[in-house]
Amino acid sequence: MAITRYGVIGAGMMGREHMLNLSHLRSEGAVLTCVADPHPTSRQQAQQLSLSINSSSPPLQVFSGHHELLNSGLCDVVVISSPNMTHFEILMDIIKHPKPHHILVEKPLCTTVQDCRKVIEAARRRPDILVQVGLEYRYMPPVAKLTEVVRSGILGQVKMVAIREHRFPFLVKVNNWNRFNINSGGTLVEKCCHFFDLMRLFAAANPVRVMASGSIDVNHKDEIYDGKVPDIIDNAYVIVEFDNGSRGVLDLCMFAEGSKNEQEISVVGDKGKGEAFVPESIVRIGTREAGRAGVKTVKAEDERIKYDGLHHGSSYLEHLNFLTAVKAQGSGGAPAVDLHDGLLSVAMGVAGQLSIEKGRFVTMEEVLSEQ
Repeated sequence: MAITRYGVIGAGMMGREHMLNLSHLRSEGAVLTCVADPHPTSRQQAQQLSLSINSSSPPLQVFSGHHELLNSGLCDVVVISSPNMTHFEILMDIIKHPKPHHILVEKPLCTTVQDCRKVIEAARRRPDILVQVGLEYRYMPPVAKLTEVVRSGILGQVKMVAIREHRFPFLVKVNNWNRFNINSGGTLVEKCCHFFDLMRLFAAANPVRVMASGSIDVNHKDEIYDGKVPDIIDNAYVIVEFDNGSRGVLDLCMFAEGSKNEQEISVVGDKGKGEAFVPESIVRIGTREAGRAGVKTVKAEDERIKYDGLHHGSSYLEHLNFLTAVKAQGSGGAPAVDLHDGLLSVAMGVAGQLSIEKGRFVTMEEVLSEQ
């Protein structure tokens, strides 16, 4: 079996999560060879994890910077799981590097629309590189099942998509970078790009304008870092209008630990309704004709998942999908979630953040035309 060598840039919580996923893909030819992170504790934790999961493999090479990792020649694929505000620089360095490295970049692609556009333009000049954006919620079994239901036509023409995420507050990250909009892009970019991506997927359309209301009401208000109080919102409602006349709404609350399901997704067409629940991992399907009595509940599972991890197996399936595309490069292989998807998921979040700030609808043209 052909071996595909991986390097991970950013060995924090998500970096180590990617390491674990890759360890379960050895049978597919994935081999983790190197990690880069400027933070000593993260490097140490990566080495310790590697020893526990790769005891029979060559020792993990650890670097303090991504330039050393790229110049080492040790990897064919790079996973970027560093803080959001570092994505742009690292992406551009990888794309410009003489040796081609395929890229799986954690969401969000970048923190601004302008930076996303620059990455897309640079990537166009490197057809020898595949880039996939880590919007892995698409792969969660209940979400994937609901996508299948929508595409089957059972629900008819999709008119409304409602996504509720009621969850715990943001976790503590290295140097508390995720407490400030300037670093993360804002909550609607950092966290909610996943849901804006799903709205586009279900609606099979592109956004036209966004209206949002949100604030910081409960979390992080008593925290101070270097004399600064966090400015990330912890709850919001966001309405998105699409170019085919459909609408989406996001209901976000990050102080709702007392929830049975962290995500509840509803897609309603002119013929029926489908719902997905995470982590309960069930899908409900009903039609207007059959009514309430005809609603069916289906358990959503994917037998390919070898490791559930932090995202209910979706990161494993994301890696499996991207590895397949890398192996098929030159014969039609392409990432399932591309740079354009990454750009629009960020742009929708940026529009939402701007709408909250300005107190008005924000058109996508307004956000996408920014230079």
